[in-house]
Amino acid sequence: MQAPDDFNPPAGPAEDLQVGLRRILAPNPSPMTYRGTNTYLLGTGDLAVIDPGPLDEAHLDAILDAVQPGQRISHIVVTHSHLDHSPLARPLAERTGAPVLAFGGSEAGRSAVMTELAQQGLAGGGEGIDTSFRPDFELPDCATISGDGWQLEVIHTPGHLGNHIALGWGDVCFTGDHVMGWASSLVSPPDGDLTDFMAACHRLRTRDWSVFYAGHGAPISDPSARLDWLINHRLTRETQILEALKVQPGTARELAERIYLDTPAALLPAAARNVFAHLVDLAGKSQVASEEKLSANAQFHIQP
Repeated sequence: MQAPDDFNPPAGPAEDLQVGLRRILAPNPSPMTYRGTNTYLLGTGDLAVIDPGPLDEAHLDAILDAVQPGQRISHIVVTHSHLDHSPLARPLAERTGAPVLAFGGSEAGRSAVMTELAQQGLAGGGEGIDTSFRPDFELPDCATISGDGWQLEVIHTPGHLGNHIALGWGDVCFTGDHVMGWASSLVSPPDGDLTDFMAACHRLRTRDWSVFYAGHGAPISDPSARLDWLINHRLTRETQILEALKVQPGTARELAERIYLDTPAALLPAAARNVFAHLVDLAGKSQVASEEKLSANAQFHIQP
């Protein structure tokens, strides 16, 4: 797998990745997006644009400039509706006439427990939700999308966001933000659901993939190893939380302060959200319970 610091392509130009596939890096680098959002152009005649990216006029021009003579953009596919992936879909559709395809709007695929947390007023963190996003056509799990010489398989991979999908192209997979090489995926309730995230990781692990093309960062050349790392990373954090609760009950924030000992104070709120994601998952498995109604501020203890 390519080291993160080695991945630093220029924003704007379309770069060949393999026959029939190009990448355009959006000019939106940040701690959450790394070098920027990867927009993929699949095909040689009819083009599928995967994750058009943030609302940025220069990036829109870069995508349109990448369309060569004899080509047209026929499909615009969005892996999920965070603000760094989906907002440019509608302007691109208006310029090209291509439909926007996705699993659904920003609340589609949300689990019952996360729906309840959202109704209580818990809001997500991270990249931000494109709340107005609506695809022209919804893509159910296992659907296929076909163009001139290519076909994509829709794999519903909720966890980072309920409407998140991965896209299988033969033994290649476009993984959006579910699997990335430069960082672990953000799972922040109520938009992120760790139970769903782990199930989707295990589902992807059953396949023999040759490469993952992620929403940010370099291609992942050993998909199985990366999935194993992600799964084990989460299981290790789960063990730390359970061990901390055996010593003393606590809220997500209190547990984060006891577990993330080397984390700067400014990053503790994000760490607490991560701990809460684990606590919701553990509560669903009847390993922990909250003293009061399930919430980010509830006191948790080991389930007797």
